[in-house]
Amino acid sequence: MRELRIHGRGGQGSVTAAELIAVAAFEGGVFSQAFPAFGVERRGAPVQAFVRFDDRKIRLRSQVYEPDYIIVQDSTLIKDVNVFSGVKKGGIVIVNTEKAPDYQVPEGVKLITIDATSIALKVIGLPITNTSLMGAFAAATGEIKFDALRNALYHRFPKELAEKNIEAARQAFEHVKGAAA
Repeated sequence: MRELRIHGRGGQGSVTAAELIAVAAFEGGVFSQAFPAFGVERRGAPVQAFVRFDDRKIRLRSQVYEPDYIIVQDSTLIKDVNVFSGVKKGGIVIVNTEKAPDYQVPEGVKLITIDATSIALKVIGLPITNTSLMGAFAAATGEIKFDALRNALYHRFPKELAEKNIEAARQAFEHVKGAAA
């Protein structure tokens, strides 16, 4: 089983991202599960969402404590929350930031930074970064295929909004693929 933990703030779409990643994974032929964890339920409060992927049915229902992957939607959380807690050696952490990272990433963990906010503002017109980060996740991990992500977005949003979100995801996907080459 592979596990993803998403750190964000209320209103950034962390829960939606988890759900859409799980839908895309399921469409790709694996079992998946997505669920949130809320603290203080208000806009701006720290939020976590989780996704599990497996070739067999998933019966585990606990939070994700030792993720293979982490997405950080808001890099300011790194000062307040130990977002790297429990990440497995060989794991991948994707952080939305425009700045060069100045934090300690655990040894053996690959860090990918992307300015998902700029992509979202340019393409969608709002600083909602979840679909950009889903595209980055697809490129970095291979857990979901871009076509499956595109289909999940088409089913979730009205046509015009879906197309904007798909474009934001595509740009982030291309950016991460290009950086890896």
